[in-house]
Parts: sequence; C-alpha cells; structure tokens
Amino acid sequence: MAENSALTSTTGSTSLADSSIFDSKVTETSKENLFIGSTSYVEEEMPQIETRIILVQEAGKQEELIKALKEIKVPFVKMESVEEFKSLDSPEFENVFIVMDFQDSVFNELYKTDCRVIGPPVVLNYAQKGEPLPFSCRPLYCTSMMNLVLCFTGFRKKEELVRLVTLVHHMGGVIRKDFNSKVTHLVANCTQGEKFRIAVSLGTPIMKPEWIYKAWERRNEQDFCASFDEFRNEFKVPPFQDCILSFLGFSDEEKTNMEEMTEMQGGNYLPVGDERCTHLIVEENIVKELPFEPSKKLYVVKQEWFWGSIQMDARAGETMYLYEKANTPELKKSVSLLSLNTPNSNRKRRRLKETLAQLSRETDMSPFPPQTPKSCTKSSKNSTPVPSKQSARWQVARELYQTESNYVNILATIIQLFQVPLEEEGQRGGPILAPEEIKTIFGSIPDIFDVHTKIKDDLEDLIVNWDESKSIGDIFLKYSKDLVKTYPPFVNFFEMSKETIIKCEKQKPRFHAFLKINQAKPECGRQSLVELLIRPVQRLPSVALLLNDLKKHTAEENPDKSTLEKAIGSLKEVMTHINEDKRKTEAQKQIFDVVYEVDGCPANLLSSHRSLVQRVETISLGEHPCDRGEQVTLFLFNDCLEIARKRHKVIGTFRSPHGQTRPPASLKHIHLMPLSQIKKVLDIRETEDCHNAFALLVRPPTEQANVLLSFQMTSEEPPKENWLKMLCRHVANTICKADAENLIYTADPESFEVNTKDMDSTLSRASRAIKKTSKKVTRAFSFSKTPKRALRRALMTSQSSVEGRSPSSNDKHVMSRLSSTSSLAGIPSPSLVSLPSFFERRSHTLSRSTTHLI
Repeated sequence: MAENSALTSTTGSTSLADSSIFDSKVTETSKENLFIGSTSYVEEEMPQIETRIILVQEAGKQEELIKALKEIKVPFVKMESVEEFKSLDSPEFENVFIVMDFQDSVFNELYKTDCRVIGPPVVLNYAQKGEPLPFSCRPLYCTSMMNLVLCFTGFRKKEELVRLVTLVHHMGGVIRKDFNSKVTHLVANCTQGEKFRIAVSLGTPIMKPEWIYKAWERRNEQDFCASFDEFRNEFKVPPFQDCILSFLGFSDEEKTNMEEMTEMQGGNYLPVGDERCTHLIVEENIVKELPFEPSKKLYVVKQEWFWGSIQMDARAGETMYLYEKANTPELKKSVSLLSLNTPNSNRKRRRLKETLAQLSRETDMSPFPPQTPKSCTKSSKNSTPVPSKQSARWQVARELYQTESNYVNILATIIQLFQVPLEEEGQRGGPILAPEEIKTIFGSIPDIFDVHTKIKDDLEDLIVNWDESKSIGDIFLKYSKDLVKTYPPFVNFFEMSKETIIKCEKQKPRFHAFLKINQAKPECGRQSLVELLIRPVQRLPSVALLLNDLKKHTAEENPDKSTLEKAIGSLKEVMTHINEDKRKTEAQKQIFDVVYEVDGCPANLLSSHRSLVQRVETISLGEHPCDRGEQVTLFLFNDCLEIARKRHKVIGTFRSPHGQTRPPASLKHIHLMPLSQIKKVLDIRETEDCHNAFALLVRPPTEQANVLLSFQMTSEEPPKENWLKMLCRHVANTICKADAENLIYTADPESFEVNTKDMDSTLSRASRAIKKTSKKVTRAFSFSKTPKRALRRALMTSQSSVEGRSPSSNDKHVMSRLSSTSSLAGIPSPSLVSLPSFFERRSHTLSRSTTHLI
C-alpha cells in the first residue's frame, strides 16, 4: 500500500523520509521537544536527509520541469544512464528519479533496485500548489487517482488485473482486496457477486476497466483528476449491462419506451419466451398468469425493478422484486360475490348490493376519521350522535370537509412521495434533480399544505361538534390572507413547473424512472405528477362553489349567511389577485425574454409597470437606425419602443446562475425610445415600388430637428393598419392625449423618398455588403474619432456665439456634409436626416406638405 509522508527541513528545503523508519523516533522526540534544550538532541538522533532530484535522460531537457524544481528549491542533477548513478550516490541525499516513460528499460532497472521514481506531472502539480513533494514507496507518475481507494471484482485473467493495479498505483491510487466502507470505487468486470451487491447497497460508484485505461491516457494533464464527475460518468457500469430483457403485459407505447430505455442503459431486449433472456419484466397489474414455465436462470420481476435500477443508476437486486401470481383468497372471495352465475337471482342481487354498499362505505370518508387522533378524542368527548336525517346544510358542510380532507391527502402525497425523496441528501447515483429544478416544480406546495391542514382541522372540529349556528364562513375568512400569500406563487408558475417536469423527464432517465415508480403506487391513484400538481389550481374555484351551495341551504336568520357571503367574496378576491399576479408575472417573463434575446439591451427596460404589447418584424428602408435592408425587430411596450437588429454573427451561449444554458442572443440593441419622442406615425401609401411601409417622425432630446425612421413590415401579423393604430393609442396614452387618430398621417412614398423596391435582390444584398465593408475601412483609416453628434453641437455653439451673422458658404457646406451619412458607396439616405435642411433641397410642394405634417 502506498503511504504518503513529506518532511520539510528547518532551512526550507523539501525532504522525503520513510515514515516506517522514523515513526518511533518522531514519537520520542515529540515528547523531548516539551523540554528546553531538546533541539540539539533531535538533530543528533534524527538527522534530516535532503532530497535530491535526478533527472534521467529526456527529463533533463524539459525546461518547464527544471523551472518548477527551482521554484520549490530542490537540488537536482542530470543523468544520462544508470551507470552514472554510482558516482552520484551519496548517503547525504535521498535520491528521487524523474523518468519520462514508465515503460522503458531505464525505469525497469531503477524499479528493480528499489529506487524512488516519480513522473514529471508530480513535480509540476506540487510546484503549482507550493507543497512539498509526496512520499511514495511505489513509482508515482501522476496524482490523478490520489486519495482514491479501489476494489476489483469479476476479473479472471491475472495479467489484466495486474496491469490495472499497476496503473492505479502509478496514478497514486490505493487498492483494497476486500470491499469495505473506505472503498471509493468498485471496478467491475461483471454485474454479479457479493462485492457488486454491497457496492449497489452503499451507493459506491461501479466503474468499467476502461476508466483506468482512459485516465492513464490523460496522465500528463496537470489539472486532471479521474474522479471528476464529467469524466467518471462516461465509464460507469450501466444498470443493464450483461442483461437481456423481455417485457410482458405492457401496451405497445410503454413497451417501445422501455425497450429504448433498456438500450440507453446498456442492455438488450428480445421477445418474450426467448431462451437467451436473463430477465422477464412483468406488468403485475395486468398479467395474472405467465404464458410459459420460466427456467431457473430467468429472473421474473415486476416493473419496479426496471425503473428502480434506472433510478439508482445500478442494477438492483432481483430478490426484492420477484413476480408472484395474484391468486389470494381475498381475490377469489370478491370474484364470487360479484359472480353473475348464481342460480338464485334474488340472492345474487342481494349479495351484489351488499358488496357495492361495502365498497361504498370503504371509499366514502367518515366525518370522524379514525386515523386522526384529534378527531377520535373530540368525537368521544364532545360529539353527539349524528341524527339519522341530517339537514341539507350539514350534508354540504360534510362534503366540504370530505373534499378538503382528500385535497390535504393529495398534497401530502406530493410532498412525501415526490418532493422529500428528491431533496434527500446522499441519493444513490447522486442527486436526481438540481435544487433549482425541484424548487421550480414544487414551488409553494408545502405552504399550501400547511394552510389547508389548518382549514381541514377546523372543519373537522366543526363537523364533530356540529350545530346549525356554527360558522363555516369564519374559517375561510380566518385564513384568507394566508391563501393570498401561498397560492399566487404556485398558480402563476404552474406552466413553468409543468414544462420543467416534461423537460427533465425527457432529458434525465433517472427522473423518468423515479416518476414511474412513484406514480404506480396506490397513493397516487395511477395519476402522474403533473395531474396531481394541477389540484391546487382547481381547488379554490371548487371551494367557492361549495360555499355558494352552503349559502343556499343556510337560513336567512342564521348569522353564518352574511359570513359566508364575505368568505365567498374573500375567495373571489384571492382568485382575482392570483389572475392579476399571473398576468403581471407573464408580462415580466416576456420582458425577460426580450432582455435575453437582445444583446446589449438596457437594464432599465426591466420595470414593474412595463409590459410588452406587440412585436413586429421589419426591414430598415434607409441607413438609419441601421443599414438599408437590415432586419429590424420592433418591441412595442406600453411606454417605450425597443429597436433591435438581427445579429450578423452569433457567438457563445448564456448560462444562468442555476446552470441552465440559454440560446445566444439573436438580436443586437440599437435604441430604446420613449413613446413620447414619437411626434407622428406615417402610413405610407401602397404603390408599385412601395409595399407595407410606414415611418416614424421622432424628436430625440439630443437633436435640434425632427428625425424620420422608415420601415417595411415583413410579418403578416399584425396587419399594418392594426399595428399603426395600436402604436398611436399607446403614444397617446403616454403623452396624455385622447385623440390617438390625429397622430396618424397618410403620406406618399415619393414625398419622403421611401421605397421597398429590390429589397431582396442579389444586387441589393451585394450593395449592402459593400457599404458595410466600406464603413469598416473608413473607420479604420480615419484620423478623426470625433463623434458626429459632438461635432454638430460644437458647430451650433460657434454659430450661436456670432449674433446676427448669416451662414457662410463654408458653413453650409459643412452642415450639408454632416446631414448626410454617405459611405464610400456614395448612396445618400433619406430615412434619418435633419428635416429642415432636407426640405431646403426639395421643392416648394414638399415644404408645404411637411409644414402641414409638423
């Protein structure tokens, strides 16, 4: 066995010493150190031996290795052959040899002479951590299996086992012959035997031999560890390795699913009755008798063995899941009671009636449940016998209690069968789900359970001590605030909970198996987890209906009449609050989706009062807000407009704090515009050269003139007319105007040089590509990095300083150059220009129309 020990001398140099030699002296000197003057005694009795590294052949040429030895301040020498060792041997040093290859002749000669041999990764690893070199009585090439304890089972060839053990020692691992609690990994060559069963019961990872071979291949990776989950999971023994399964009693869909799972988990499947099968999986609720006599080698097991093996990520023991014929006396008795072949028809009907009545009594819940100690105590002390003819009000109250009790039992089933096992620590095979996934699925179910348990207890007390004057409405008024706190978080995120279950069931076989096992239990009534989780969504409306029914059967003079009306009103408020919160939650989720989709989206877009109204896909018809022909997405919110373009190149992915990977952002942020900046909405008339186009007349606060943005809608929904009316309505709401229609202005495309001709042609796409390249080249060779906006402000400031002076020809020339955004392609843009200067170069007709527009 490998033992690790490291001694550091008082001078700071790293030393190696054999703990077996110095154990007794260390014990003695540790006691002597308690007395003054013991230091000289320790130095005389146990002299420190300095470690010296000998770099053998190619190791002496590794500069990185030499640098690491200098950092840890260990003396070293180089050696080309084993013959040189005699001249280097000295009792003053503990020689440690560094060999590049543990399979060549030099290593074999050093190993035969019991020399200490290590590999370069050991030096590099400990130098990086700043720790002394480890002691090992065996050759140690790397530390990728350090602190791992391995045990082997199922190997018949001694040569293979010796090879595996040697590699484990070379990587710093420890071998145990017998399996015990200290073993960290079992390396198995088969799925049978005592060691295998113990490893499954303890949850110890069971590995294939390939795990060791692949780890040895990565021995030179400095930060590699063989126990990393991502690496180790590739070589775990699958649950159905060496198993050939067949399935009996399942539907075609279930059988197909189970066959696919079998192959995923390392097994094979064959038809029922094939002699090569090792296991027959039986649907015990369907199959009452096997179609053939199974052989002694064939395991006939329930389906729970199949799903349990997948959940544990290891082959479960078959003895606990053996299939037995359902041929009990109880079953025979129930069949005889329901038999229709009895000679006496009257006796047949009477027995059938008694049987059905018995079943009804068993399924019908008593108002005094024997399982609840509290109710038993109360009924024995305080209750009076229930009259044979109860009032209609009592009947409805009893039904309310029964449904509430059933609902609490369902919530308890959800928590006990599903949530608690998923949250347990130390699960076999590791956690089935991540904590954030569990939180998303179950949400506030425990809080809802606590509230309704209290309601059930109060209803039980009322039913046990029934009196017509007792108030049921007070019970629900008492817990109305608790219902408001607990229900909205769950109901609002129920769809997300449902989606998480479906996604995890598809992506995680162990979770799928976990659901199969628990959903088959009688507590679930063969209902899925999603079907159970929808009950809280349905409960409050059901209670409201029962309270309404109770109010109808309550006398006018009964004080509970008005209380019930208040209770019904409080439940309606809770449901209204839930619906309103759900609407807000969905709106906030839509905004988050926009933030994730748009790269560089401003953080101030996230606001509690903001909601997404409409999304419209368009194409820019000018060089602004981006190049002509660019795909632009407009996100209309109730108070602002987010403008984003399609990204030319999408790189990387987004990973949330919970580890969930999101797709990369497909859009790039351009501008977030408050709706108050939109002065007019232009509906561009349809012509041969212009289709489905519109424009926005905008006055940004940083500009001195109006700006025109023009777009072509590419999506059929919504229609342009509806989109423009929707936009104008929200602009009017933002600026507090009632006449939203006055914001729309119909214009000819020629008046504003807007056209959609050849937007999708090859020539147009080539032109856009040339313009982009030209702009990049212009920016690269530009010696002036002054922004155009800053330069425009400077010019305006200089103009305002000279009062009464008319603009010169040079000033006009500069302003005209600034008003255009021409590239090397020389194509002017009418989409985003200073409208006053734009109109100076146009006809008087255009000037009059624009004046009327503004």
